[in-house]
Amino acid sequence: MAETQLVEECRQNLERLWTSVATGETLDVADLPAELRVRIQRLINSPTKSYRYVLPTQLLAKACQPDLDCRCLQSARGGSGAFDARTIAHKVIVPFDRINENVLGGSPEPYVNNPLRVSEISEAHRSAQKDKAGWDDLCAVVAEVERLDDAQFTRRVLLCVLGEIRARLDSVRIVYPVPRRVSSDACQIELLRFLEHRSGGVRLECVTAALFETVGTSFGLFDRVRSSRVNSADSQSGMVTDIECVDSNDEIVMAVEAKDQTLRLVHIQDKLPALRDKQVADAMFVAPTIEPIDAEAIRALFTREFASGHNLYSIPFEQLLTVLLPILREKGRHQFLLAVGRHLDQHSDIGHRRAWADILKQL
Repeated sequence: MAETQLVEECRQNLERLWTSVATGETLDVADLPAELRVRIQRLINSPTKSYRYVLPTQLLAKACQPDLDCRCLQSARGGSGAFDARTIAHKVIVPFDRINENVLGGSPEPYVNNPLRVSEISEAHRSAQKDKAGWDDLCAVVAEVERLDDAQFTRRVLLCVLGEIRARLDSVRIVYPVPRRVSSDACQIELLRFLEHRSGGVRLECVTAALFETVGTSFGLFDRVRSSRVNSADSQSGMVTDIECVDSNDEIVMAVEAKDQTLRLVHIQDKLPALRDKQVADAMFVAPTIEPIDAEAIRALFTREFASGHNLYSIPFEQLLTVLLPILREKGRHQFLLAVGRHLDQHSDIGHRRAWADILKQL
């Protein structure tokens, strides 16, 4: 494969794999040897910046062209599978790093640094390394990939590397420039603009959780709010709904389901068994809109459930903001905007957090 073709193949393959990792798809890496996964974690967080670039570069090239030797750093090494890893790093990994908050360290030319001025990743060059433990980790990972020389194994190791990069990226702290004061109208306009982006429910859940947390603490309605990642099923997380408002005894005061789509009757019906099982008295369903053809059936369902001890409510999110933002007043709105950042830090990726910081700059 020609070098230009390999570069393009690496770029496209990295984009596909990173999309799956960044969107939280299950990674097929659980059965990789534990020691191998630990070495990968150490390397992606290595104090030697150059080492953070090596694994994604070497493994990506190997995944795209299996006959390459992922231990090779320079084509001048010669022999079977030799290639110029520096080109892949400079043209594929460096741009990837740049658009992802310089998660690997922001180096424009990682392969020209002293640790990588050798022909290959092998024990023979250990003495040239200041970080010998890190070099040992590198040697172990690429040696195992070459020993097995199996395309599926190489791909799984690469996914493990990308998963660790994602974890490192998630730890990058975003500064949220929350203003001292913001009007109710301005707050609502910018929040709705933030929610225009289709996020699979992540943004709406974080904003809704922050809103109920602020209302609860401001008016003493409950002690805290708990929520789980959107891509985790409520049944798996042990939660009744996306968001649970609980008292000091950890009892659910109100369950809140946030839907980033039109609310349908079936969405409410799906939650009833869990609400009944946990004896939750109050539950609210929040969505951008409510399906008009289901509106009457939803009201009838709420009436029936009230008779059996369940107070169910549905409200479009914009209406919720219209009512609650003025009631919170300036201090409450300030606390609310801070809470949105905390929930995004806990439950979203860097893209949503960065977008929120940009929104706050407009207030």
